[in-house]
Amino acid sequence: MHEISIAQSIIEIAEAKARQENSRCIQVIKIRLGEFTTVVREALEFAFEVARLETLAENARLEIESVAMTVRCVICGSVSNPVRAVCLICPQCGLPLEVVSGEEFQVEYIEIQIEAERV
Repeated sequence: MHEISIAQSIIEIAEAKARQENSRCIQVIKIRLGEFTTVVREALEFAFEVARLETLAENARLEIESVAMTVRCVICGSVSNPVRAVCLICPQCGLPLEVVSGEEFQVEYIEIQIEAERV
């Protein structure tokens, strides 16, 4: 299950941002996860729950935006969303397709709690 190392990396990115802003609390981490990745959403959610313990993200919520897979024919330009079976051959002209979206895996944003300075 490589999702645990992915969850740890997400938390490391969020912690670096929180420390940069002098925050001790991460509230929300939002990621974009493409359908054409090898990451299993449910496994990532479980791994995040485990990995966030004793970190700045201990009480954080993980939001996952699923990005549908879209393909485009490199010759005729036909665009489609493959359903179920992935076939990278254009149904219009029979030539290869390129993946336009669905390979995304990125941190979209991080919400942190800004600490008030003590006087």
